[in-house]
Amino acid sequence: MPLSRRRFFRLLALGLATLAPRRHAAAQTAMPTPPYPRSDHFDGRLFFNPNGATPRGFKDLLRWQLSRTAGPWPDWVENTAPPRLPAALGPRECAVTWVNHVTFLLQFPGLNLLTDPVWSERVSPFSFAGPKRVHAPGIAFDALPPIHVVLISHNHYDHLDLATLRRLHATHRPLFVTLLGNKTFLEENGLANVVELDWWQEHTPVLASGAALKITATPAQHFAARGITDRFRTLWGGFALETAAGKLYFAGDSGYFAGFAEIGGRLGPFDVAFLPIGAYEPRWFMEPVHCTPAEAVQIHREVRARRSIAMHYGCFPLADDAYDQPPRELRAALAAAGLTEQEFALPTVGETRVLALG
Repeated sequence: MPLSRRRFFRLLALGLATLAPRRHAAAQTAMPTPPYPRSDHFDGRLFFNPNGATPRGFKDLLRWQLSRTAGPWPDWVENTAPPRLPAALGPRECAVTWVNHVTFLLQFPGLNLLTDPVWSERVSPFSFAGPKRVHAPGIAFDALPPIHVVLISHNHYDHLDLATLRRLHATHRPLFVTLLGNKTFLEENGLANVVELDWWQEHTPVLASGAALKITATPAQHFAARGITDRFRTLWGGFALETAAGKLYFAGDSGYFAGFAEIGGRLGPFDVAFLPIGAYEPRWFMEPVHCTPAEAVQIHREVRARRSIAMHYGCFPLADDAYDQPPRELRAALAAAGLTEQEFALPTVGETRVLALG
């Protein structure tokens, strides 16, 4: 069936955004891979998943797009929960505000942190095409408290939003913590104070407030690219956080793999885990890179999380699952596993939850 102009740009933007990118501009693509030591996930030139899991390529992307049956998404949804950021927190408390997609504002005494911050309208290299948000960010950018640390799990457009990162650099001057290969790219695009980590590598920043924080980069089963020439040239992963209040785990983006049990064994248990539940259909295409809600429940157990919070759904239509499908399927998976939404929560956009950790 012939592609319309609109569908062509949607396909190209989706491929560039998350799946099988093509080069479009030098400023948006990563630099050649620096000479990192060889490891079980780096062969001296490219990064890879040690278990051999490989994302689908452009031919499969085209096959999917030409035969897809996408579930329905609304054009727009109004937020219903205005954020109520705390004036103060106890020493064992963490305030969690879901901004959108995988972006959370995490607040501790003396420390405000953002995960994969995205305030842009689209997660795409184009301003006129590509996955577009269906709700406003849960908190306005100008309403953010001072941001001290920003985590960046990998370089896909729905996780590394350059426009947002530049605004954060200009207004907050935070520490940016990311995975191998992204530091040069971020510095080339005007950011400073960037630290990049390999899997299992730790970083303990010195914060002006004196707040304690240890960040450990964790493995994930995924891939990275912003252009076809930089495919697999930067690393992907998640982060384990050790704070004075407690321990948290941000999974980033991942298919299900045995590494979650290792993360739980080495770094858990966690007081809170942030786990992806969306963009998983069709399975023949998405399975290597995105987990299902049922798999997220298994991950919750394997990383030894006392409670988990769902993410990676409900903002940008990235796959064939319907807008309301991930939360419906998560509730079913929780019921089958004998778990409650107190143990694995579906957050409300903009809502601030003050959690007692430890």
